[in-house]
Amino acid sequence: MLETLKEEVCEQNLELPRNRLVVGSGGNVSGRDAQTGHVVIKPSGVKFSKLKPEHMVVLDIDGTVIEGEMKPSVDAGIHLYLYRHRDDLGGIAHTHSPYATSFAARGEAIPAVLTPITHILGRDVPCSRYATPGEVDTGEAILEAAEGGMAVLVKAHGVFTMGKSATEAATIAAYLEEAAMTTHLAMLRGPVEALPDEEIARCYAWFRQNYGQTGRDSPSS
Repeated sequence: MLETLKEEVCEQNLELPRNRLVVGSGGNVSGRDAQTGHVVIKPSGVKFSKLKPEHMVVLDIDGTVIEGEMKPSVDAGIHLYLYRHRDDLGGIAHTHSPYATSFAARGEAIPAVLTPITHILGRDVPCSRYATPGEVDTGEAILEAAEGGMAVLVKAHGVFTMGKSATEAATIAAYLEEAAMTTHLAMLRGPVEALPDEEIARCYAWFRQNYGQTGRDSPSS
């Protein structure tokens, strides 16, 4: 079942190591089927280099395994918590990408100093409070910090990005790491200045109107 979604979720999981966002088997991407509400996610502890579409695990929104021979990702509960509370989400990516996670280690937001990531997110990247590892507290911390946005750093943990699809969520994760790296390098040379709120809003609206072939394509298009 959901063969097309399995292929997409598998491919986007493979994008994480290609973009140097993860090592070993850490990190994950999931996607939600709009018709059934079922969620497809990578299995727990399987190295990315070994992943195939048939390894993906299908869950219902309450976490019951619908299809798959392996245990789902240990972070599946967090993904499901977010899906239950955000109807606008069709995909979630979680990484421990080094530059972005270095901000999470300090409990700091990534400021909106660069137009490329501002185009995509329309704001800074907030950092949540510390959350006890597990479904509910981490999920709550992400929702609190996100305030409806599509990217959050979880203090002392890592990065969660969200989107209309698994592809969009994983793509945002890649752009976010690039922005975190550039911002970090700039901060080594001195203070950085966030863009004014009105300019952030203008950049975000301009990108949404003009990017891609239709003017409405996501950054993953």
